[in-house]
Amino acid sequence: MARVLVVEPISQAGLDVLAERHEVVYRPECGRAELLHLVGDADALIVRSATQVDAEVLAAGQRLRVVGRAGVGVNNIDVEAATGRGVVALNVPDGNTIAACEQTFALMLALARNLPLAAASLRAGRWERERFVGVELRGKTLGVAGLGRIGQEVCRRAAAFGMRTLAYDPFVTGGDVPLAPLDEVIAAADFLTLHVPLTKETRGLIGRRELAAMKAGAFLINCARGGLVDEAALHEALVSGHLAGAALDVFAVEPPGESPLLKLDNVVATPHLGASTREAQEVSAVLVARYVCDALEARPVRSAVNLPAVDEAAWAAVRSLLPLGELLGALFVQAVGGPVASVEVRAGGSLTGQAGELLLRSCLRGLLAGVVDEPVSLVNAALIAGRRGVRAALRLEADGDPASVALHVGEHVMAGSAAGGALRITAWDGVPIDIAPAPFMVVTRHRDRPGLIGRVGTVLGAAGVNIAAMHVGRRSPRGDAVMVLTVDEPVPAALVAELRAAESFEDVRFVELPHIE
Repeated sequence: MARVLVVEPISQAGLDVLAERHEVVYRPECGRAELLHLVGDADALIVRSATQVDAEVLAAGQRLRVVGRAGVGVNNIDVEAATGRGVVALNVPDGNTIAACEQTFALMLALARNLPLAAASLRAGRWERERFVGVELRGKTLGVAGLGRIGQEVCRRAAAFGMRTLAYDPFVTGGDVPLAPLDEVIAAADFLTLHVPLTKETRGLIGRRELAAMKAGAFLINCARGGLVDEAALHEALVSGHLAGAALDVFAVEPPGESPLLKLDNVVATPHLGASTREAQEVSAVLVARYVCDALEARPVRSAVNLPAVDEAAWAAVRSLLPLGELLGALFVQAVGGPVASVEVRAGGSLTGQAGELLLRSCLRGLLAGVVDEPVSLVNAALIAGRRGVRAALRLEADGDPASVALHVGEHVMAGSAAGGALRITAWDGVPIDIAPAPFMVVTRHRDRPGLIGRVGTVLGAAGVNIAAMHVGRRSPRGDAVMVLTVDEPVPAALVAELRAAESFEDVRFVELPHIE
């Protein structure tokens, strides 16, 4: 069982999913100091939006394998630092979709009909019907910046209100919603709503220039991320009367403190309630729990932001090949060694591009895990290889054996099979063999000559090393040959050196693979 640390409030339903399979440490009011202490013993960390999972937290989590956010986005997780440490970063992009969409319309209607001011006036004993004349949504143009899951749902509901929609999204090329460049969407919108993630490119997306380009009397709604809007410029546009109003569920700094926007009558503000429905909280908690368990239990990880995404069919095709790829990489490092400038992985069958990328990363993990002083996983294997100048490529051969993988490193070839779920080594440095891997192995490269097999057995037997299995492969009689022996215990370095010094042996290596059962 892994240990899962949960440091913000999530639904009991999500905690129950975790507790069925792993140990749960639940600290919903966890402070920074406690987090840095507790994360050291955690295999997984679950947060919502308040906890900053930065490089310091990730470095303190020496055992961390996954960080999950029970919500949309990962702006409070340092994904680059997580990737560098081989930690899966994931979120729940679907859990809050409807809640955020409905919050958008709640704020839009509150703006259009002056609801907060009217309610406050009535509570104060006044009856000011003439003061709070609003506008209808029907017939207005809704500009939507970001046509992801939430943006699409907003557009569907806007149609029910009789609104025209015009959307901007650089990654969408077609669909039912008319698309236009951002400047055109801004200029056409009576109501402009934002539904894009906060990135380096989108920070300050709506600044002074964009606000000035909006229609006089238009409204701005932001239920996405506070940093998308220049709040000082927005304040100016609202005070001047150029914009009729703004509705904000998010702020650049949260809580916003004494933000001047909160003092304006034409601003409707809520404390980041986009995901705050009972339904969304439960769905997000259950989904993040399931996704974290998948990551811990070596199943396909949905919504990981730093791993290739594969569906169930692709996972079924590649799953048995991942330990084989890692095995071949580890075998090369210990049995052949030497600097690695380029790697080519060849596999048969019909692997998808994303599944093939996972296989390539598994081979790189095996190659790198024993030679770098940092944790290596499927998340960061390609990154570490690139930093070391290793060129990596994948060749998928549709007519090849779908259970076989070959690792080509320079002139060397290590190959294996995962047929029937059982790993076997089928080529050692290019020489055909057939043997199951074991935790301890002795490998010799030599010229095929009588008596060499007996000599190895005699030397190992005299030292008390028991041979469990053996296979000899050769290119031709009396030609280049490889002998692989699986043994029951580690072989001392002095014994390996003794064998290596013997006549006719070109090389002798002891290979240790403790993760092989």
